[in-house]
Amino acid sequence: MASSNYISSFASSLSGRSGGAIYIHIPFCKQACHYCDFHFSTSMKKKEEMVLAIAKELQMRKNELLDCARSDKNDAEFWEVETIYFGGGTPSRLQIADLKLQIDTIYENYKVAQNPEITLEANPDDLSEEYLIELSKIGINRLSIGIQSFFEDDLAMMNRAHNSEEAQKCLELATQYFDNISIDLIYGIPGMSNAQWQQNIETALRFGVPHISSYALTVEPKTALNTLIQKGKIEAPKDEVAEAHFQILVETLDKNGFIHYELSNFGKENYFSKNNSAYWLGKKYIGIGPSAHSYDGISRSWNVANNALYLKAIQQNQLPNEKEILSTADRYNEYIMTGLRTIWGVALDRIEREFGLDYLDYLIKQSEKFVKDELLAIENNILKPTSKGKFLTDGIASDLFYINLEE
Repeated sequence: MASSNYISSFASSLSGRSGGAIYIHIPFCKQACHYCDFHFSTSMKKKEEMVLAIAKELQMRKNELLDCARSDKNDAEFWEVETIYFGGGTPSRLQIADLKLQIDTIYENYKVAQNPEITLEANPDDLSEEYLIELSKIGINRLSIGIQSFFEDDLAMMNRAHNSEEAQKCLELATQYFDNISIDLIYGIPGMSNAQWQQNIETALRFGVPHISSYALTVEPKTALNTLIQKGKIEAPKDEVAEAHFQILVETLDKNGFIHYELSNFGKENYFSKNNSAYWLGKKYIGIGPSAHSYDGISRSWNVANNALYLKAIQQNQLPNEKEILSTADRYNEYIMTGLRTIWGVALDRIEREFGLDYLDYLIKQSEKFVKDELLAIENNILKPTSKGKFLTDGIASDLFYINLEE
């Protein structure tokens, strides 16, 4: 009952407040992980320019969240930044002064909530004790650490910058200075047995982290991993292995007090990611830095995914972004995808209220076969995947999308 109350109150608290989020993309990495297709550079030559440009973009866009408040018919006086998230890339490649500049710039140009969640994505090899102490002093209160695996062979295959010893050492240190810690783990790695995957999870649990994000290894085009598989140097991931690992993950974390609140995210009470949940629940956010995306409820924009072009535009006092007005179908599809992936599901009354009866009728009709196969269920007018259907959520969602039905 306590978990149920927390889940509903957490969603209500996010949905009920007038606020938004700021995401800051730090486009630097020590080396390129074989599976990664995010925007980054392994060269730090333009680091100083980039740090200043990101701070400048924050200043240039300081009125956007207030404009969101007005468009929402909310009193702008109560509109606050509730979460700040440093993603990448690898934000922990920056020095403390670089990160402090961004946080100070936000506080100088935006109204910030009293206790905002401020997250830093970090790699284990960057988290020295001194760095951790200084992070805690500048306002960072949540860490998202890219562990991925505790096995040396896995880390080498993925071309991670850290080793197994560094992964465990950083958690020993981080848990001394931070309470709110999330770690990333990757499952479905070729050659990883169920027993090894179980050991990965047990190792993570031994450190007492209250949040785990876990994703299947996916092969994206134009990545080193894709090339290695095509050349026969690495075995391709198998869906049946990933599904077995997923079930082990869900069962093990459930037994250890974690709530499976989003398809890839598990948190103990009071440790759900506020930043990510705000995105899943349709809150507004601005994305700062090269390749960062923004959302204001009716449109989506994205910055150019090129460091040189980004720097040039900001230095010329121009915003280097493109903008797309979302159609009703776009917004419906977005809600279907994010809703089905979360524990809050898709509210049928919201579908009718925001998108109309045609969309509701379409959703119910498209859902019928999945309900019949016990992959989806409707309870209290909420459409959700069943335990049997969870692993297939993304594929199911795509079958529920509203395609080419608008003029």
